[in-house]
Amino acid sequence: MVRDVAVIAFAQMKNVRRETSLNEVEMLMPVIQEVRAKAGLTQQEIGFTCSGSTDYLSGQAFSFVSTLDGVGPWPPIQESHVEMDGAWALYEAWVKLQLGELDTALVYCYGKSAPGPIHEVLSRQLDPYHVAPLWPDAISLAALQARAYLESGKASEADFAEVATRSRRNAQSNPNAQLAWDRSIEEHLASPLVVDPLRRDDCPPITDGASAVILAADDRARALRERPAWIRGIAHQIEPMALGVRDLTTSVSTVGAAERAGAGGDYDVVELHAPFSPQELIVADSLGLRDHANTNPSGGALAANPIMVAGLTRIGEVAQRIMDGEATRGLAHATSGPCLQQNLVTVLEGEA
Repeated sequence: MVRDVAVIAFAQMKNVRRETSLNEVEMLMPVIQEVRAKAGLTQQEIGFTCSGSTDYLSGQAFSFVSTLDGVGPWPPIQESHVEMDGAWALYEAWVKLQLGELDTALVYCYGKSAPGPIHEVLSRQLDPYHVAPLWPDAISLAALQARAYLESGKASEADFAEVATRSRRNAQSNPNAQLAWDRSIEEHLASPLVVDPLRRDDCPPITDGASAVILAADDRARALRERPAWIRGIAHQIEPMALGVRDLTTSVSTVGAAERAGAGGDYDVVELHAPFSPQELIVADSLGLRDHANTNPSGGALAANPIMVAGLTRIGEVAQRIMDGEATRGLAHATSGPCLQQNLVTVLEGEA
C-alpha cells in the first residue's frame, strides 16, 4: 500500500544572476518562512526536514549544516540531507512519510552557482579516471549530446530554437524568472554559436536561488490545504557514468522512472528540467510529450537554473498550479548528472 502524500505549499526566491549581499542562510530564511506560513505550520509542527544542496558550490565540507540556522533546529528536529537537487530530497521525504510515523515534512534546497566556475565544477561528477582529468565543461558535454541528437535525425537546430524562444517567452509571466524575452526563431538561429551546435540561448543562465515545499499525508493534507497536489507516482533511475556506453539521443532512465511512477495519459501542465534546449526534446520524446501544448509555462531551466534547486522548482511549479485550481493533473521532471544521466519523474493530481 502507498500512503497518500501531497504538496501543500511551495515557495521560491526571485532567481538572480549573482546574489552578492546574502549568504545561503539569508537566502533561505524568507523562503522557508513563506512556505511554512502558506502551510499554516510552525517548525515544531513539522515532523521531518530534508535538504538538497552540494558542498562543491560553497567549497566547504558539510556546509549544508550551517543552513539549518535558516530553519530553526531547536528544539531538536528530525533532519536529513542529500547531495542532490531538492527533487531527490523530496523523494526521501516522501519515503519517510510512507513509514506512517509522521504526517508532515519540509523540503528545501539552495544553490549559489555564481561564485565559482560552475561549468568546470560540474566536471567533478564525471568518471574520475578517464573523463574528469580532461576537465570537459558542462556546455561542451551538452553540445556533444546535441550533436548526436542532430545526427540521429530526430531534431533540427530550428527545433532547438523553438524550445529556447518558447521558454523565454513563457518566462515573461513568471515573476521569479531570471531571463525572459520575446524573440523569433530566426533571431535565435542568426546568433553566433557558443559550442557547436549550441547557441548562447540554448544554454541555461548561471543562477543563484532557493526553493522549498511542504508535504503532508492523508487527512492531514486535506486539513491544511483545500486543494492539495497529490503525488500519485514518483520514481527515479540512473544510467552508467561512462558516456560512451549510453545512447545520448534518448533518455532510458527517464523512460524507466516514468514507467515506475505510473506516468501516462493526459496532463494539463508539464514541467521538464532541461538545462539545455535539446535536452527538453530528448526528455519529451522519452515521455511521449514532444508536442505537449503546455510544457514549461514557467520558462523552465532556460529561464532560471539554480543548481540543486531547478528540479524541485519543477515539482513546485506543477503543484502550485494544481493547488490554485489552474490544473488537475500534471507531470514534473528533474535531472542530475551529465547528459541527463539521472532522472526523476513525479505525477501530481488534484482532487475532483
